[in-house]
Amino acid sequence: MESLTFLGTGDSLGVPRVYCDCAVCTEARCTGVNRRLRSSVLLHTSGERLLIDCGPSWGTQMEQTGLRDLRHVLITHAHYDHIGGLPEYADLCRWLKIRGTIYAAAEVIERLRAIFPWIERNVNYEAVDDGFAFHSWNIRLWKVAHGANGTSFALRFDRSERALCGKYSFVYCPDSIDLSAQEKAPMNGVQLLVLGTSFYKEEGGGRSVYDVTEALELIREAGPGRTLFTHLSHGIDLLHDYGLPEGCRFAQAGMKVKLEDYETGQDRS
Repeated sequence: MESLTFLGTGDSLGVPRVYCDCAVCTEARCTGVNRRLRSSVLLHTSGERLLIDCGPSWGTQMEQTGLRDLRHVLITHAHYDHIGGLPEYADLCRWLKIRGTIYAAAEVIERLRAIFPWIERNVNYEAVDDGFAFHSWNIRLWKVAHGANGTSFALRFDRSERALCGKYSFVYCPDSIDLSAQEKAPMNGVQLLVLGTSFYKEEGGGRSVYDVTEALELIREAGPGRTLFTHLSHGIDLLHDYGLPEGCRFAQAGMKVKLEDYETGQDRS
């Protein structure tokens, strides 16, 4: 079975915020329903694993998942909440006497080399601006607007109908806002869209990620079979019913999504 596991669903600061006593952060400290590590997912395919983003919560996420080995990492962009765990990952590679592979756009790799010049002793970088194949998946990246934080890269995964598990397409886009028609086009009609939405309704300037109300409009345009919201701040309370439409829900850490034909109902978790 091929699947996508959510290791973390938090925004850049996670939940709870160390300085915050709001209802969501307070609940996160108590029962932990809203406790969220930085956003990251793990693709399981053909006995191999591909980690998407490696933030500062990576070590905790690996412990919680029970993983002791990881060979492949795909990075969406070089912001700390998506790369802060790379030195720890490189140390895993050193300890296991392997060379891990970090896939990213060339400009992201250039930035990683500037931030972490020492980790290349234990990892290989592979620029994938033109896309790449990972077992049964064809993966392509495209640049998307990230508001006040510049740009990021979204990812589209396509599996051929000739693959053992059948045809499937999904998009992972944790950091974007105000996408143009061209930037939204690769999302059209996919069976699964994973989209970052930090707040339900966010006001003010300096914004960098969709809120839920804006995301619902994007979903109406793109028409994915299913949508999971990630990159959630303390502005999202999982104990509150937001009245999300059918096929939309907030992702939670540990959620495993079967990457099978949604039309048959086998993609539900």
